[in-house]
Amino acid sequence: MSIFVAGELLQRVEKIPCPTLAGMTHTTWPDVLTAVVKGEDLTVSQAEWAMRQVMQGEATGAQLGGLLMALRAKGESVEEVIGFRDAILDAAVPLDVDSDVLDIVGTGGDRYGTVNISSTASIIVAATGVPVVKHGNRAVSSLTGASDVLSELGIDLRLSPDGVASVLEDAGITFAWAAAFHPGFKHAAPVRAELGVPTAFNFLGPLVNPARAEANAVGVASADVVPIITGVFRTRGATALVFRGEDGLDELTTTGYSRIWQVSNGDMHEFDIHPRDLGMNTASIDDLLGGSPAENAETLRRTLAGEQGAVRDIVLLNAAAGIVAYRLSRDPSQVDRNMIERLIEAKDEAAAAVDDGRATAKLAAWVAASARAGSH
Repeated sequence: MSIFVAGELLQRVEKIPCPTLAGMTHTTWPDVLTAVVKGEDLTVSQAEWAMRQVMQGEATGAQLGGLLMALRAKGESVEEVIGFRDAILDAAVPLDVDSDVLDIVGTGGDRYGTVNISSTASIIVAATGVPVVKHGNRAVSSLTGASDVLSELGIDLRLSPDGVASVLEDAGITFAWAAAFHPGFKHAAPVRAELGVPTAFNFLGPLVNPARAEANAVGVASADVVPIITGVFRTRGATALVFRGEDGLDELTTTGYSRIWQVSNGDMHEFDIHPRDLGMNTASIDDLLGGSPAENAETLRRTLAGEQGAVRDIVLLNAAAGIVAYRLSRDPSQVDRNMIERLIEAKDEAAAAVDDGRATAKLAAWVAASARAGSH
């Protein structure tokens, strides 16, 4: 074949439409896993593709386990988590509620096994008049998760989306059970349980509330995760108080210092706080440990009834963070006010809601509204 003819054939081949250039994607698990193992960050679209495979049940246990552990070794990027979040929310069961609500949630993974601080705080915050849509699941890396203790208290976890929305309207607080609103999570559950360590799913939970809450109070156990959580909230333009205790709790702690990252309109500011700044006593981790769902539910009831002590203190501190986050979402000018002053004001309001009986009444109203919704 002459050089002239070969060149002409090559030109003809180059003019043939290429499927890849026509917009087809050829992302594969070997592509994704090889990139992550090499320490490369996935693009948003690659991460979205991978999580879509998981949500649809098309990823094997080996593929998902390999991805989660390789990501943990490499460190997840903000772009990867945005891709995961988008895929999860796209696959979520819709929840028809106003997004002008608060979510108080922790990433889990601190492995201390404390009482259910954020769940108790959520009820107190709701008792002050703040609408709350709490998002959570059963425990994976702790003894008692949010849904474990709420189920013990009499909250129906298996309500339809309409039922969840009606409970919010009736009681001012409701629970979006991740297993119900994210059915694709069931495909990841066995792998997560077998791994037995925190993975990307732990910090995805606070980011995929189906209510798409405009106000968020998020506790983070691992300092490495903070830039990811805050980065996603900043990208979304959401309002959030992200925090962790220096003791490793995914809460504002009363054992010593905590750090708060305040996110509003894409901007972020950091604060260090100590219980004494709010006139509170310090505690030890042992004072905060919980147990079974039944034990934690009983502690929650006693706390709402006004029992004094270390559990009350840490719950009020975290309730204050939720109130501050919600007020910031409603009034961005709050960023100009002193953080400690805002927390003290909110803590005093939370304490009043406990001491005058509103918190106990709020739990009773929630249980009753849940029962009514479940009977329809």
